[in-house]
This record gives sequence, structure tokens and C-alpha cells, in this order.
Amino acid sequence: MKIGLIGKGQMGTLVESLGKARGHEVVVEVHAADEDLSVAELRRRLSKADVVIDFSVAGVVRRNVEACVQAGVPIVEGTTGWNAESDEIERIVLDGGGSMVFGANFSIGVNLFYRIADFAAELFSRFPKYEVFIEEQHHSRKKDAPSGTALKLKETVARHITNDFGVASTRAGNIPGTHRVGFDGPADQILLEHTARSREGFAAGALMAAEWIVGKKGFYEFGDVVDEICQNREQ
Repeated sequence: MKIGLIGKGQMGTLVESLGKARGHEVVVEVHAADEDLSVAELRRRLSKADVVIDFSVAGVVRRNVEACVQAGVPIVEGTTGWNAESDEIERIVLDGGGSMVFGANFSIGVNLFYRIADFAAELFSRFPKYEVFIEEQHHSRKKDAPSGTALKLKETVARHITNDFGVASTRAGNIPGTHRVGFDGPADQILLEHTARSREGFAAGALMAAEWIVGKKGFYEFGDVVDEICQNREQ
């Protein structure tokens, strides 16, 4: 598989390394210095790829998606912080007959954690004396707070818990990422926690999404990829 890589920071470097180990090849790279590229020029560069993986910055996500749709190349969008443009980006993909997988977090473990949190929230919704809280921690270089993962957790839990609850965010040092969902009652507390040991899990999930999206059309969340895998294993 020929990969186009947008963003060559820590995540992009990991994607390239893991991709090579799986027999894939990075055929084009777009760096931070290329943020001023036009859609047309970016489309030309990315057209040689089978799939594009984007770990750049929120401000260029729309441009990157437009270029991929025009080039007829699927995109795996690992950048967060573009929620305000999500409806417009979905329209661009669907109207243009494009292919996109996005995710607040491409860790397979985190996406299974969403399922656990969903099930737990449904249980605790029957016992209103338990109050919910969400906490997240990341390295000091992460710009968006709360994280996309924490917002997704809040959305998931809020399907069952009608009382409003907050998300606490910490930015410090080199924390790869920790997320907690807690249910606190008068007599006890239940705490669900996911801790990332490294960023390798995110890169592995992005590559899995890239392998999955090739040959498909549509606008998908990474959870759709995980759900299909889980359903296939259950059959």
C-alpha cells in the first residue's frame, strides 16, 4: 500500500516506521512548512498515494480533506480539534464521492474503552445517587482541551446519564494520554481508566483504518472499523 503522510511529527514518524514493518511504503510527505499549499497543489502531490494518513493541525484539515477527495484518495484523519467544521467536512466527502475515516483517538484499546464506558453508564443510569465525572491528562504540547477522546467519552456517557457533568483536563510534561470515567456514590466509587503507554497504539490503529478504508466510499468514524472487526469475530 502506498501511503501519503501529512504531518511528520512523532505520530507521522511512528506511522512510517510501523507501515514499513507491515510492507507499506510512504510515497509522499507533507510537512508543517507546507501549510500554505493550495488544494490544487496538495491534490497533485497526494494523487500518487493509495491512502493518506493525516496527523497535522486542525487548521488545515479541511484543505487536506478537499485535496484527497479531489484526488480520489481515501484519507485517515487523526488530527483533532476540528469539531466545529465536522458537518461541512462530511458534506465535502459525501458530495465528492470521497472516503474518510476519522477518530478522536485511533487506539484500539480506547475504542474498546468507549464500549465499556457506554455499558457502565447504562447500568449506573438506574442508580441516580451515583454522579459521573471524566478526567483526562496529556502532554503539555497538546493544544486542544478537553481532548477529543474526553469529548467522545462525554458524548457516550451522556446517552444514558441526563444530569450534566464536567470534564477535567491536565496538560503537563510528556504524558501520552490518560482518560478516566468515574461513578461516585455515597458509599463507594467505581473508576474506569485507560492509560496509553506510548503513541505506538495510535499509529497502529491509523494503519489499520488505512488498510480498511481502501476500496470503500463514505464518511466513517474509527469506531465503525472496530465495530466491524468485533462483529466479524462474533460470527
